[in-house]
Amino acid sequence: MSTSPPPRYRHNAWREHPLWNWVGLVPFFLFIFLFLIIPSLNLFTGAFVTNKGLFTLENLNVFRNPLVLKAYMTSLQVSLLTAVIGGLFGFFVAAAVTLGHPPRWMRSLIMTFSGLAANFGGVPLAFAFIATLGRTGFVTALLKEVCFAGPDGTQICPFNPYDHGFSLYSLTGLVLAYTYFQFPLMVLTITPALEGMRKEWREAAANLGASTWHYWRDIALPVLTPSILGASILLFGNAFGAYATAQALTGGSIPLVTIFVGQQIRGDVLGNPHEGYAMAMGMVVVMAITIVAYSMLQRQASRWMKV
Repeated sequence: MSTSPPPRYRHNAWREHPLWNWVGLVPFFLFIFLFLIIPSLNLFTGAFVTNKGLFTLENLNVFRNPLVLKAYMTSLQVSLLTAVIGGLFGFFVAAAVTLGHPPRWMRSLIMTFSGLAANFGGVPLAFAFIATLGRTGFVTALLKEVCFAGPDGTQICPFNPYDHGFSLYSLTGLVLAYTYFQFPLMVLTITPALEGMRKEWREAAANLGASTWHYWRDIALPVLTPSILGASILLFGNAFGAYATAQALTGGSIPLVTIFVGQQIRGDVLGNPHEGYAMAMGMVVVMAITIVAYSMLQRQASRWMKV
């Protein structure tokens, strides 16, 4: 009695096609097309047309407006300050968590907080700061209660920040609010680079007589510099494009380019939407330069991680 081979199950030919592996990316590309490519094309075309749809370059004259130039400078200033402050603070926190060998629960706590705080922005963040450090915030109220009697018997309350020129609704308060979500983003971004530092490098440096200072100066920092600069550029771009936090916190009293763009597109006070498109196009150029610089630095940093 002969035994026949088991039947072979034929797979559908369309499932073996290489394009089938890309089907899962269709929703992603569809989202990018609808919410990134089309709005970007509309922005660029809107910057070069009039209200009647005719081609013009007059919208670019908005960059000659001193108020618009001041808005760009203020946005660049806030972005640079928060990138530096948040970058330094976040780097030290990430280094303490990664290289300091803290308890596992502390590392998990800090990384979880960083993941939440990095995405906590906009109107909720502004209201949280107002409730905390506003003129009637609970921290401000606590500081006002710390008083003592002066030499002449009058009450002195030296810890009230508003008596010393601080205002949450000023540029200083805005930088403070932005730093809240900037440094957790730095922690999340720089931690993989710190985890990629090889123990063998530290041991080899110690065997050659290098101190901790020499190790960080000659080995660690040169290796980490591309990652640190790349993460700082990412923080810069993150702050440069922020809008809701500044609008809710200051009510538009601080001239930021994002607020100017919103006012123009909404049509507030003789606003010209096409001039808003032109200013937004300038922001896109800044963000494009930021993304290119970040990609180049990340590529440079990845070379060390592969060694």
